[in-house]
Amino acid sequence: MKSVSIITVNFNQHQVNLDFLNSLKQNPSKHDLEVVFVDNGSREEFEQEYKLIYPELIYVRSNHNLGFAGGNNLGIEKATGDYLLLLNNDTEITSSTIDVLVNEMESNAQIGLISPLILYYDEPDTIQYAGFTEMNYLTCRNSGIGSMQQNKGQFDNDSRITGYCHGAAMMCRRTDLDHVGLMADEFFLYYEELDWCERFKKAGLQIWFTGKTKIYHKESMSVGKESAIKTYFMTRNRMLFIKKNTSIINTILFSLYYIFIACSKQIITYLLKNRLDLVKWTFKGVSWNLTHSKNSKNLGFKI
Repeated sequence: MKSVSIITVNFNQHQVNLDFLNSLKQNPSKHDLEVVFVDNGSREEFEQEYKLIYPELIYVRSNHNLGFAGGNNLGIEKATGDYLLLLNNDTEITSSTIDVLVNEMESNAQIGLISPLILYYDEPDTIQYAGFTEMNYLTCRNSGIGSMQQNKGQFDNDSRITGYCHGAAMMCRRTDLDHVGLMADEFFLYYEELDWCERFKKAGLQIWFTGKTKIYHKESMSVGKESAIKTYFMTRNRMLFIKKNTSIINTILFSLYYIFIACSKQIITYLLKNRLDLVKWTFKGVSWNLTHSKNSKNLGFKI
């Protein structure tokens, strides 16, 4: 029997947290579980209320928002399990989720990270994630496998290597982090899990998907609202991801494509929508990469 640490990060989502903890309580595992709950700079604390649902909860408070990577890293540092399962707090697991993920990793020492089938909570027959294709490093584009398909059981017995895991649900071994390290917290938001997958690959480990179990994700099927923070970090981190994970020649070629073609196209779209605010944050995202070193922790955005 193995020990599993479930790590989740919260930022001002009280009701979502209640649902998440109830989901864990209602879907126990044969393995020893601990739940590490990271309150990532939320305005209010509800530690005692959460412990009424899950009395064994390990509650960790950060006075500042550390971002997705920083919050998970804080949780990893407190966790003691043989396996670490990073779960978004806006997910709900199923009865087999934990045990299947552990079984898959126990059966194959080459698996570094693994994610389950992810379905939309509000549209439970619609697939959000069944794996990712490999990245085209010249454009920093890839595709979701099975995305928006109707779930007809087509992935139920499917376990395989995939391009990347999904940040909403990822399991790894604690021992592998001795070689791979924690997530790069300079990403703060977006692309951090893709960068982590790249580092697992460089350590000689594989990225896997399994459809033998599933979770439900409360993310909207209409992909996120346009906002300053999303525009800035998606722009900034797409460039940062390439800079950190490819050669200098590829980085130069990608930057030329991205700045003069992709960003230019995006700026025109924002102008047509009269979103001058988003034009500004596109420029700021590009500018950050031109003025900061690879290891800079300066976000360039006030959170």
